[in-house]
Parts: sequence; structure tokens; C-alpha cells
Amino acid sequence: MHQPLILQPTQSADSCVIWLHGLGADRYDFLPVAEALQTQLTRTRFVLPQAPTQAVTINGGMAMPSWYDIRAMSPARAINHEQLEASAQQVIELIEAQRDSGIDPARIVLAGFSQGGAVVLHAAFLRWQGPLGGVIALSTYAPTFSADLQLSDSAKKIPVYAVHGSQDEVVLTAMGRTAHDFLAAHGVAVSWQEYPMGHEVVPAEIRAIGTWLAARLS
Repeated sequence: MHQPLILQPTQSADSCVIWLHGLGADRYDFLPVAEALQTQLTRTRFVLPQAPTQAVTINGGMAMPSWYDIRAMSPARAINHEQLEASAQQVIELIEAQRDSGIDPARIVLAGFSQGGAVVLHAAFLRWQGPLGGVIALSTYAPTFSADLQLSDSAKKIPVYAVHGSQDEVVLTAMGRTAHDFLAAHGVAVSWQEYPMGHEVVPAEIRAIGTWLAARLS
């Protein structure tokens, strides 16, 4: 198992962002983004974990970095829930490691793109017990949110910044909106931002994320 990339700030760390890449990418995928954000977040550590390499059914069973197997695309994603749980547990352990290093969990933010976003939404709202600094959900969805799900009082206090491309053909915009609407209906402070893009990240989005993070961590 790969160790996460850890990007230390120029000053002593008092906050942390744990950022999960998408399907088929790796821990280096968001390194340039983390480096750019760290120029303004001079006391924030970035932790970039690596998904295990495993077979992905929808890609012909090819082995690639994936947080969980996707068995079918429609009508809703059919996924391997045990693998998602294992990935969420990895996130929980990263939170605990940062907490044990002296960083208040209320100053730890989880971020994830696409499949990575699904994992951080699950970890933050269904698995982690306690405060968190926030969640950044990028071009993602929430396969484990369901109508009968109840959120804990601490989970309801986690702010969420959801960003999606209006032209996303991989994770449809409606899938992101469904996750947003679920959180909003449960009293979570969730904001929604849409960009005229596909399944990607654009410079304007990174600047907006920097502003959102600075408001919570600076």
C-alpha cells in the first residue's frame, strides 16, 4: 500500500486538508492544486492518499487505482460497498493521525474528486463521529445516502462546498445535486457551485476553493 503524499506548509501546521483523487488517477493528481492552495494557506498541511489498485468491472475488469469497484453505471451506480467502507476507514485513520499529531479535527477538511468525493462524503457523514472543518465534494455523488438515513448532530454541523460541471457526462450534474439536496434537507450548511465544464477541475474552481478554505482555516 502506498503511503500518502504529505505536503508540509511553510509555517508550523495548525490545519489539514485530506484530498482523495478520482478513479484511475493517483496521489500525485492533485499535488499541483495542493501546492497552489498552500501559497495562501501557509499553515495548512495537505495529505494526498493513494487508492489501492484493484479490478474495476465497468472498465472490463482492468486493474487500476480505485477506491471501490463500480459494477454497473445505471440506473444508479452499483458499487462494492465493502471496498468503499475500507476506503472510508483509511480516511478515518488519516483524520485520527492528524488529530494525534496535534491538529484539532475541527480544522481538518476532507476533499475528494469523483469517486474520492463519494468516499469522503461517506466517511464524514456516516463514519466519523465528531467535528470536522468541512467537506469539499468535487464532481461527485453520494451512493450511500438514502432516504431513511439519519445524520448525527455533529455531522449536521460539517460545512460542505459542492462543485460540479454543468457538462459532466461521467458523474451527471443531477447526481451531485441529489447529494447536495439530501444534505440541505438534513440541515447541513451546504453550498453549490456549478461551472461550464465536464468531468474536470478548472482554475476558477481552484480559486473559489482557496477562498472557501481560507475562510475556515486561515
